[in-house]
Amino acid sequence: MLPPVVAAATSTRAPVDTSSAPAASCCVSSHGHESLLGAEAEVLALRFKALADPNRLRILSIISSSPEAETCVCDLSEPLDLGQPTVSHHLKILVEAGLLNREKRGVWAYYSLVPGALAALAATLTPRT
Repeated sequence: MLPPVVAAATSTRAPVDTSSAPAASCCVSSHGHESLLGAEAEVLALRFKALADPNRLRILSIISSSPEAETCVCDLSEPLDLGQPTVSHHLKILVEAGLLNREKRGVWAYYSLVPGALAALAATLTPRT
């Protein structure tokens, strides 16, 4: 004897005629006026990929919580427990993704958030009405 769940799934039912049913609205071609273009999607993917690393998220957090709204590269190695070359690699990726600005002052580089960059990323995830 079959268990009740299997028996219910294998029971015989009369076929349902769907030939006269109206077409489902999900099958109607609908192109949003605000959908992403290919180039925009590539830029966004680069930015989200840059954010998809815990160390880079921590770097953004450290910089954004700084009272000066900027941080010297020399102040990032210790809190991240990473070597300077690794920190520089992560910073380069964030700069190339358009999330951080880099300003060279003497031998040191200072990093700050690109104004509006994180808000613009968040806006891409907000449903448009």
